[in-house]
Amino acid sequence: MTPRLPLIVALCLSAIAVLPSNAAAAGRTDGDRRSALAPFADEADFERLLADWSERAARERATARMRRRAAQAAPLAAPAPMAEESAVAGGRADEEAITNVQTAGVDEGGIVKRHGDHLVVLRRGRLFTLRIGGDQLRPVAAVDAFGPGTDPDGGWYDEMLISRDTVVVGYSYARGGTELVRFRLSRDGGLRYLDTHHLRSDDYYASRNYASRLIGDTLVVYAPMRLSPWTLDQREFLPGLRRWTPQAVPGDFRRILPATRIYRTDAPLDPFEDRVALHTVIRCPLSAAELDCTASAVLGPAGRVFYVSGDSVFVWTAGGRRRPQPTAAVLRIPLDDGAPTALKTRGMPIDQFSFLHGGDGHLNVLLAETGAGEGMWGAAASRGGLALLRVPLSRFGDGRDEAPERAYRPLPGRADGTLQNRFVGDWLLYGGAPHRWHDRDGAAQTTAYAVRYAARGAPRPLALDHGVERIEALGAHALLVGGRGRDLHFTSVRLAAREAATGSVYVQPGAAQGERRSHGFFYRADDARNGTAGLPIVAGPHHGPAPRVGRAAASVLFLRNRDLALAPIGTLDAGDASDADDGCQVSCVDWYGDARPIFVGRRVFALLGYELVEGRMDGDRIVERRRANFAPTASRRSL
Repeated sequence: MTPRLPLIVALCLSAIAVLPSNAAAAGRTDGDRRSALAPFADEADFERLLADWSERAARERATARMRRRAAQAAPLAAPAPMAEESAVAGGRADEEAITNVQTAGVDEGGIVKRHGDHLVVLRRGRLFTLRIGGDQLRPVAAVDAFGPGTDPDGGWYDEMLISRDTVVVGYSYARGGTELVRFRLSRDGGLRYLDTHHLRSDDYYASRNYASRLIGDTLVVYAPMRLSPWTLDQREFLPGLRRWTPQAVPGDFRRILPATRIYRTDAPLDPFEDRVALHTVIRCPLSAAELDCTASAVLGPAGRVFYVSGDSVFVWTAGGRRRPQPTAAVLRIPLDDGAPTALKTRGMPIDQFSFLHGGDGHLNVLLAETGAGEGMWGAAASRGGLALLRVPLSRFGDGRDEAPERAYRPLPGRADGTLQNRFVGDWLLYGGAPHRWHDRDGAAQTTAYAVRYAARGAPRPLALDHGVERIEALGAHALLVGGRGRDLHFTSVRLAAREAATGSVYVQPGAAQGERRSHGFFYRADDARNGTAGLPIVAGPHHGPAPRVGRAAASVLFLRNRDLALAPIGTLDAGDASDADDGCQVSCVDWYGDARPIFVGRRVFALLGYELVEGRMDGDRIVERRRANFAPTASRRSL
């Protein structure tokens, strides 16, 4: 009997203002609170809402036509015409992890994964396998990350996950949604195309977050589907699934979200004034012979930041942009068949790292006064004062109640578009790089903070000689990374039961981060006090918020951590082949980066463009042992 084979998923995409208190909620007791959001009763109930919006849209169009005709007849006296379209635009558990994930047990779509004796790499519209088992390092196979007969124009392939079968998840502007392209990965590293499916979805690219997760064998995708009152009749906002063939047409989509799985809070929704979306969580068991997906959704304001825990997707929504005071709510959408719950809130998280759903029955969220969500580069729009929301999950219900005032804890500092944040152990750490654009002489200093999120002690200030561009865990402690002048600084932070303090500082001269996404870093713990960290670097300075795209990272720097004393042990460097001419025709910008440190057992690798470099320890230094070039050059488009 042939054993079941692994599954790869690659995905492209691509002073807080106080709200008016809810008087109705204030007069209720806990016994009056419904335990969850209510769904639409049936399809007719949902259709009535859509019909109301469509009828209003028809009236708005008629009014606009009359105003245009009046403007043409008397242009000097006519009022400004109303624009019709102004409202809304349309791993396996037994294997050692090699991805720097936010939540243990929740894998995130990335550009390189391990399966057994092979590494699988996704880059620029292609999948590659390289054998590392048996003390080898050699390319094995390369295939397009899309099916035969598929025109890849308009497609992006940036995230990959591995389970029992092989799947590429891509976003296609040409075909209208998420692509699930499944391949079979054989024991010898071969790749064979299986099938392609489409999930109807909007673009969900974010410069800090990842769209796909894998929990066990289940692919989890959060897909916000925007609703426009001008195009409701087309029903393209409803999630659907279709098997792709070159003859596929839009009518082939099979709806996977019944009205009885669409929930809503009591928040007022007016798609003519604010953006409205179906916040949809899609789940697909990837090992099924015939792919089938299910969905749950909450109808609400379109602004969002989302976070995936082991059992739920949390979505922070914010609407009412055209009203005097904006509204906000956090949704909890379970990953089983349970009904979603919600809670009225204030402010906006920075990104998904602002969340922690821990094991103590609470949700913790770092909030800025204002923000734009995390779509595209939205995290860079966070501004204003900061607060920590800590609220029991038991407060979540039908969405009518607000998080109580005592649940918000004001914090020092302000969001300025550069803020980084991360929960590490019992602590929340945050800091930014406010002098990033002015630090020409390297004289600026900054302050980061460490807060015990479950305790009421004062935040611990951490004085730094550099900005904070990355926060990572070093086992039970933390690492702050950021630039000063032309150099890149690394500061360790000791996190004790009641105290946080900076440890050692290492400075890499003339360098900047080569990757800004969280997956660019990895830490391998040898024991509770010691380990090795890796991070791609390039010649500095470059300390801006945008991802590095368009050129390969020059090196991966490795640091030794010995009880928070940091020391360099060397770099593994890119060669001429790392940025070779590959004849790329699709997904040709490395929005998710092209470099990663990789630890497999005691072996150390650096992925650098189209090269995989292996190092070995020579005393206290890492030196190159060998490298493999897997670039699909003109003379070798397949391996």
